[in-house]
Amino acid sequence: MAWQPLNARFCSVKTTVGCGLDKGQSAEEANAGVHHVTSESVPQAPVTARRHGGRTARVRRDVLNATLRHIAERGLEGLTIAAIATAAGVAQTTVYRRWPTPPSLVADALSDLAAERNPIPDTGDIRLDLYQLADQIAHLLAEPAIVRLLGVSLALSADPDVATARTLFWENRFRLSQPVVDRAIRRGQLRPHSNPHEVIETLVAPLYYRLLVSDQAIDRDLIHRCVDTTLKLHAQRVKDRHHEETTTDGYRGPNGRSPD
Repeated sequence: MAWQPLNARFCSVKTTVGCGLDKGQSAEEANAGVHHVTSESVPQAPVTARRHGGRTARVRRDVLNATLRHIAERGLEGLTIAAIATAAGVAQTTVYRRWPTPPSLVADALSDLAAERNPIPDTGDIRLDLYQLADQIAHLLAEPAIVRLLGVSLALSADPDVATARTLFWENRFRLSQPVVDRAIRRGQLRPHSNPHEVIETLVAPLYYRLLVSDQAIDRDLIHRCVDTTLKLHAQRVKDRHHEETTTDGYRGPNGRSPD
């Protein structure tokens, strides 16, 4: 699938970044200041699951979809087990058995969304793997529920439930992305002692900076620069199939080319 640039102003938060709520401001007011994605270049898929299975699978799908709808529409304001159970049409005890706290429910819903639409790449070429991974994350950052959670995380940075949900979600994303690094190390494309967390962090940090700080578009050029920077810092010295030496500041992959 060809990459489509994300020409959008992703979100804004009425409160000062990193300073919690303004004096006298409610959590609902903070949530109201976070806007949804308005990108015309990245189509927004409806929040619907494609899993099939028995009653357990259907209940899980309904609960997670109800959670995603709530986050996209209201952020974390009013997100309780009772509210989600009602929206999903299931008993509270059914939800509690699998998700004992709202943060665990939020983290699972967002992780499920990310995993379903963003399978971890395995092309055999670390440059292409990193490019596809960054491309997927760029599209993930256009999901209303993800944008809302990131905005609320900034506005309510001191809220323990918000912090827990955010931490659980990103820990899961890093865990799922780690095989990309592990496979590249085994292939000799990354340095033997490369830290997977640091590699992925190097790759994606500029994307989040664009989204949350500089308020600029995430485009193809930025993704290429992210991949180049990551390889400069972490790539192993290798020789390609034509035996032309390639150093850490010029890794081009097995075919000597960058992804288009």
